[in-house]
Amino acid sequence: MTLETLLASVAPPDAAAMSAAEKRQAQLAKPPGSLGRLEALSVQLAGITGRVRNEIREKHLLVFAADNGVVAEGVSSAPQSVTLQQTVNLTRARTGASVLCRHFGCGITVCDVGVNADIAEPAVLNRKIARGTGNIARGPAMTRAQALTAIFTGAELAQATAADVLGVGEMGIGNTTTSSAVLAALLDAGVETVTGRGGGVTDDGFRRKKDAIRRALAVNRPDKNDVVDVLTKVGGLDLAAMCGAFLGAAASRRPVVVDGFISAVAALCAVRLCPNVRAYLIPSHASYEIGYRLAMEAMELQPMLLLEMRLGEGSGCPLAFEILSAACAVMNDMATFDQAGIDDGYLDEIRQGDAFTVEAGT
Repeated sequence: MTLETLLASVAPPDAAAMSAAEKRQAQLAKPPGSLGRLEALSVQLAGITGRVRNEIREKHLLVFAADNGVVAEGVSSAPQSVTLQQTVNLTRARTGASVLCRHFGCGITVCDVGVNADIAEPAVLNRKIARGTGNIARGPAMTRAQALTAIFTGAELAQATAADVLGVGEMGIGNTTTSSAVLAALLDAGVETVTGRGGGVTDDGFRRKKDAIRRALAVNRPDKNDVVDVLTKVGGLDLAAMCGAFLGAAASRRPVVVDGFISAVAALCAVRLCPNVRAYLIPSHASYEIGYRLAMEAMELQPMLLLEMRLGEGSGCPLAFEILSAACAVMNDMATFDQAGIDDGYLDEIRQGDAFTVEAGT
């Protein structure tokens, strides 16, 4: 695999299938657009799969685990050892994301691409590229070859995972710092506008975090027009692998759910590498992290859920899978006007424009 062949394998959505899906939605016995995002999701799924009627039977979350050398700057309240412990716990349904996966019947794969420890748990997929990254405040996170290897690892795992829908999550202490640095570089945005408190830090820790990101950008000078360069210099092995997973899911023509902030930054990396990827992305929840909004705006996407979540791990993905399944049920099982014995002629005038929005004062 080369990056060029991977990017070239992502096809645009099927316009004919989307048009047919929109036509069917218009025939279903309901006021136009009355099921809102469920209708839009069903049309999006048609564009992804090429089929008007879809089902979400097999659901799978991919979690990429890696450590980040920038924790040496005191940017996180949690010790680096938490990465190892939670990587193992994810395989035992002991974390938020894995509990939700078990509850909803989702598969989960936990892949070690850069944990700074040997992992004895056989349920953790070993694809370790390095034992953590370098400290981005003092130099590059990794080599370009390592970044590409991480991208290919994520893409290959996504392509090899049999499921109707995939979700992409992560585990790695310090990765809100690397994600903020990547987002700042890609958007040429101020550090203050993209950096939140992650898993929670004191005021002093928050100042250290923002200072570390500023120094990382100054020391490494990532090229915003070269996504791989940005990941190499200020990213993480988890971020690069997640970027690859979004590419791989799109290349295999399957919807892929974006979790929170870190997942959104990885998705943005994938979209910057290959704009066709955007059509395959399903945002789940609005992350509490302040940079999340900028990442979504850059991709012109909107999350479905407002739950004030900020856990990460892919915890929003099992929830979004259920909404996708609901969108399929509506498309597949609702009666049309003809089947319901309803003459829909009364809607002809309404269909000519927006007869539902009420403006203030009117």
